[in-house]
Amino acid sequence: MSLQSLQLSWDSYPAQGKSLEDLDSYKVTVFIEKVNATGRFKLDGSWIENLQKLKLVDAKGITNAAWLLFGKETTGYNVHLGRLKTPSLIIDDKMLNGTLFDAVEETMRYIIGQIKVAFEITGMPTQRTEIFEYPLPALREIVLNAIIHRDYMSLIDIQIKIFDNYITFYNPGILYGNVTVEELNKDNYQAHARNKLIAEAFYLTGDIEKYGSGLIRIRKEIKEYPTMKMEFGEIQSGFLLTLRYTKQKISVRENEEVNVGVDVGVNVGVKTLLIFIENNPGTNALAMEKQFKVTQRTIERWIKTLREENKIEFKGVPKTGGYWKINTNVE
Repeated sequence: MSLQSLQLSWDSYPAQGKSLEDLDSYKVTVFIEKVNATGRFKLDGSWIENLQKLKLVDAKGITNAAWLLFGKETTGYNVHLGRLKTPSLIIDDKMLNGTLFDAVEETMRYIIGQIKVAFEITGMPTQRTEIFEYPLPALREIVLNAIIHRDYMSLIDIQIKIFDNYITFYNPGILYGNVTVEELNKDNYQAHARNKLIAEAFYLTGDIEKYGSGLIRIRKEIKEYPTMKMEFGEIQSGFLLTLRYTKQKISVRENEEVNVGVDVGVNVGVKTLLIFIENNPGTNALAMEKQFKVTQRTIERWIKTLREENKIEFKGVPKTGGYWKINTNVE
């Protein structure tokens, strides 16, 4: 309340015990180049002068924002990620700690590595389309919001949990600036930035648009996923957002879906492999691996399924060469 009354934000205060020597000049240089490339602001001085121009550095030293954005060492603020089957059954667990721009990219890499991907094969010659389990622009917007708008006076970690058909994002800090959940649901709220300098930095690099438009963009993205819903609210001194679906989208053309609980990778892979073999007579396993960018074992598993269903047959001698083709003798 004191910070709001002074129209200041925590990130504008001096970083205790830190100085210019604690900043990574290379990270600052990359930031400046990105800002100039977007055209939203012109930075043409030395890296220190540019940070002063953006109020990230002043006569008192570097700000909390400068430390979080460009620090040489770990900041002490974590993003805790996990892949879970149930709330108590953890399959994979990772803790990220770094400067904020790096945290966004590393978080997205982890999420993309854990979620499912469907492949749709169309056309002649074949065209392979990846359909991620969740819309990536929406996931990135949520991650950005979590990292930019979290309460950095809280030592609680950002927590992201990936389940079979839903993903949750917990962010320390309740809604800021008297905004209510009801207003967020109606998209008619006045945006307030808890961390003004951090938000401004991400705006200048083009990572975010005008304040308050994030939820609108997320809703636009998930409209392309027929059964996906977004839920959010305040809990335990923080904000929890959930993306959840009942059937996974596997086609960009017909909004085809598959029931949750089925091994999506196998079923979609088998289906698209069959189309690939039909459209590419004489193809072999090596060509399939290159086309689908999966392991030999995965291709073998898909082929085994198609052979058991008597949909394909092998021509040639396995040890010396051969190829797969559609079984035209099936009645």
